[in-house]
Amino acid sequence: MKSGFALLACAGVLVLALPTFALARTTISLGGGGPAQLPIPLNGGAPRVPAIDPATLQGLSSARDYRPPEGIGFKATDFLSENVRLTAQWFWAAGNEGRKLPTVIVAPGWGATAANLRQDAVDLARAGYLVMLFDYRGWGDSDGRVMLADKRPAADGAFTAQVRELRGYVDPWEQVEDWFNAFSYAVADPMVDAGRIGVLGSDLSGGHVIDVAAREPRVKALVSEVTSADTRPYKPYQPNPAKAVADADAAASRIATGEAPYPADRARVPSGQGGDLVGAPVGAKAVRWAPVEQANEVTAPALFVLAQKEELFANTNNGQLACERVQGPRKMVMLPNSTHYDIYGAERERAVTAAIDWFDRYLKPAGAPTRVPVNRKEPERGECNPPPLPPAGEEKKDGSGEGHKAQPTSGRFN
Repeated sequence: MKSGFALLACAGVLVLALPTFALARTTISLGGGGPAQLPIPLNGGAPRVPAIDPATLQGLSSARDYRPPEGIGFKATDFLSENVRLTAQWFWAAGNEGRKLPTVIVAPGWGATAANLRQDAVDLARAGYLVMLFDYRGWGDSDGRVMLADKRPAADGAFTAQVRELRGYVDPWEQVEDWFNAFSYAVADPMVDAGRIGVLGSDLSGGHVIDVAAREPRVKALVSEVTSADTRPYKPYQPNPAKAVADADAAASRIATGEAPYPADRARVPSGQGGDLVGAPVGAKAVRWAPVEQANEVTAPALFVLAQKEELFANTNNGQLACERVQGPRKMVMLPNSTHYDIYGAERERAVTAAIDWFDRYLKPAGAPTRVPVNRKEPERGECNPPPLPPAGEEKKDGSGEGHKAQPTSGRFN
């Protein structure tokens, strides 16, 4: 389904007929054995991969046109989230067909799509995991919600209407519901070991996995990368937080009264110091989103992989604060001298290696092959507060907070 309008005839209720897709499975034999040995970038090694927002990359193959690398099994399937068809992409090491595997569910960050994360999925699959990537509603291969326009009655209770598909906007509340429905779908797959499911997200999705783990007890481990867990405005990333909230509230009112539509598909919006982002938030949804407040309800083992020179938000208001609050085993990896988008470039292999080691410790059964030896006797309870490194110039700006200390909720918008 593409953006635009279509004329539909309905009897009483609008019914969308979704095609049924055969679950074709590509299986290629896997040579060799043992756990995946993933390289860790070293200083003086290969040229540094540019830090690029994955949301800006276009032309990636669709789920059903994608062909996995040698040794990787793959299938594309569909599931429903609040009656919207979403697309899932599954990866596993060939030869594991018919086996129940520890499973990792993954979804992209702000404005990106599942296609951007396929290499991570391949690496996790080679390490022995079944991986399910999915696209949020209105993004990538998934359908978007539809709204009726110009609805006209017809005979016998039927009606005709134009339908507009809503795409390319950011609604974190909808996205986290997509996460819960993706989880419900995953546990029904015969290859999923429902007692060994982990979640992995980066950027905005790095906050979503905190919310999911706080409310879904079947999450057994989580990895949150370059964690955006509090999108409420604060200085210096928004020079005037009170105005940002007022503008968002006004936008929400215009949408509610019908004076303004949802944001345009993949509209660009400012992101404080870090330039512009793909995908505009809906009304006041983003200025109210703060899964960091649910972090104290997380008991699943939690790994946070953060960029030391994070430029889009304060680590201590987001990943570091969430790390401090989680109740179960925890660990924080601070990627030295790295900015936000390095997690998808120069630091990608280092980050996915850390994720594999964490999942190996908390998802795999005893005796299963792991990348490195695993000590399961004592849960890890690492530190979350290395010396802060604010972005250049931030320490001179009013309201930055000493060392990025989180502001009290009561005064953060003043």
